Amino acid sequence: MTVNAARALAGARTCFVGIGLPSAAANLARRTVEPGLVLIYESGTLGSKPSRLPLSIGDGELADTADAVVSVPEIFNYWLQAGRIDVGFLGAAQVDRYANINTTVIDRGPGRPEGRLPGAGGAPEIAASCGKVLMVLRHSRRNLVERLDFVTTVGHGSGPGDRARLGLPGAGPVAVITDLGVLRPDPETAELVLTELHPGVSAEQVCEATAWKLRVAPDLGVTEPPTPVELAALRELSDRGASDA
Repeated sequence: MTVNAARALAGARTCFVGIGLPSAAANLARRTVEPGLVLIYESGTLGSKPSRLPLSIGDGELADTADAVVSVPEIFNYWLQAGRIDVGFLGAAQVDRYANINTTVIDRGPGRPEGRLPGAGGAPEIAASCGKVLMVLRHSRRNLVERLDFVTTVGHGSGPGDRARLGLPGAGPVAVITDLGVLRPDPETAELVLTELHPGVSAEQVCEATAWKLRVAPDLGVTEPPTPVELAALRELSDRGASDA
């Protein structure tokens, strides 16, 4: 999952990075497929080059290794909302068939309090204004749901034309990369379709792990296994983060 997410950043110049799985993928991309990738975090760091995976957007490693540190309003007003960032990279607690995201609250059922999540952060603005958006999350019926408990971030809304109607300038989500495969929006319907499997995974397995009736592309592909170079770079990042923690 992380390796394929990193590969998806090949050719990108600038990436607005979310913490967690997106950060691991973006930092791996800078060490493998796109050494010149400029990593931008919403805390105000431009061109961060962390030697380990940051723990949060406030991790001092991001500022220490950045080309510049600016204010949060400048990051959003001048860089993000002005359309200066190629790719936004997001995680999610829940994603629906149109790649809308919930990171706010989970309905835990009758008689139980809501499960509170970290919240929106900069995700709504990232999904609105970046040239395109990549998403990465683990694949289960709890995460890929029929209906979001709360719409935190608009992906493709309720289908084609919604982003234009809402005045969202970016292209929105172009791929959802999971630990089972890759889903991409259909150009006609904007609904997520399974386009690639990871080695050893079946289409039936992916469909079973998805809460809606997932469509499968007729030319379903299989992703390339991680190379020794990619694995070594990822393990180095992970090992440094674990030793620092």
